[in-house]
Amino acid sequence: METPRPYRMRRRAERIDDTRLKIVEAAVQLHGTVGPAATTVMGVADKAGVTRATVYRHFPDDASLFAACSAHWLARQLVPDPAAWAAVTDPEDRVRAGLTDLYRFYRAGEQMLTRIYRDIAALPEQRRRDLRSRDEHVRDVLLATFPPRIRRRQSLRAVVGHAVSFWTWRSLCVDHELSDQAAVDVMADLAMMTTRPARSAPRS
Repeated sequence: METPRPYRMRRRAERIDDTRLKIVEAAVQLHGTVGPAATTVMGVADKAGVTRATVYRHFPDDASLFAACSAHWLARQLVPDPAAWAAVTDPEDRVRAGLTDLYRFYRAGEQMLTRIYRDIAALPEQRRRDLRSRDEHVRDVLLATFPPRIRRRQSLRAVVGHAVSFWTWRSLCVDHELSDQAAVDVMADLAMMTTRPARSAPRS
């Protein structure tokens, strides 16, 4: 007896979905080990057990594959939540809450994020813009509760912008082996120092 057509169509759709998932997971693994710059379509195809043509059939360009890879990886992470920090009204407390959340995320994703930021020039242009926009948004959320006169200080914006950078976290916590909490304390204290009136130079 012939298999019903709806069943055959469903099975075919499932095979397509399975193949797509294999490709995406292969790309995620390569991005997290060799990095995006060294990840090739042939490498993804080999790791997924498919042909290059199959990869291109599902993802016609690098941008579509990278977008799927990024979405798949992020779906498995506990991403930072700037909306939650916005409920904190004290400027220093918000900086500490935001950096604590951010540095936790950096710690959990350190292997992947190191390679993504290292190879940022190799990423699709939209992804580069997304990463820049994210850092700027995080910085602005942390600055929002400071009084406008202080918020506009170039030194404060620079310190908070520096604090939210992945490379700042990596330097403090990986290269110099600080705990995440110690790094939060260092950067929050530095940010608050820039809000104080500058001391006059001593008279000679």
